[in-house]
Formats: sequence, structure tokens, C-alpha cells
Amino acid sequence: MPCDGESKQQTNGEKTATGEPAKPLKPCCACPETRKKRDECIIEKGEANCTEYIEAHKECLRKLGFNI
Repeated sequence: MPCDGESKQQTNGEKTATGEPAKPLKPCCACPETRKKRDECIIEKGEANCTEYIEAHKECLRKLGFNI
């Protein structure tokens, strides 16, 4: 599923510029900065060596309201 380019989670009831209901942000599209660092670290060093980046990404998702 492609991301819609949104950088923050939208809540129910919000409207887009066209007046249509806003779609909620998907976890796969949230926190692109921490996700990129996490993924690069895992590819290069393995998951066991990247707990700092994994936890930073989880914290970012939690701040956006995801239950991770």
C-alpha cells in the first residue's frame, strides 16, 4: 500500500483541502526519518545491533498515537 505523503496522523473528522474526509496515517507511512535509520542499521548490522534505532522509531510512532 502506498503512503499518501502525510507527515502527521490525522484524526477522524478532519477535512482535506478539497473538503473530503482526511484519511488516517498508516503506521507504515509514519516517522520516515526514524524508519529509514532503523532499516539501514538492520540491513548493515543486524537487528540485534540496532536496538537504539528500533526504540527511537517505536517512540516516534507512539507519539503519533499508534499502539506499538
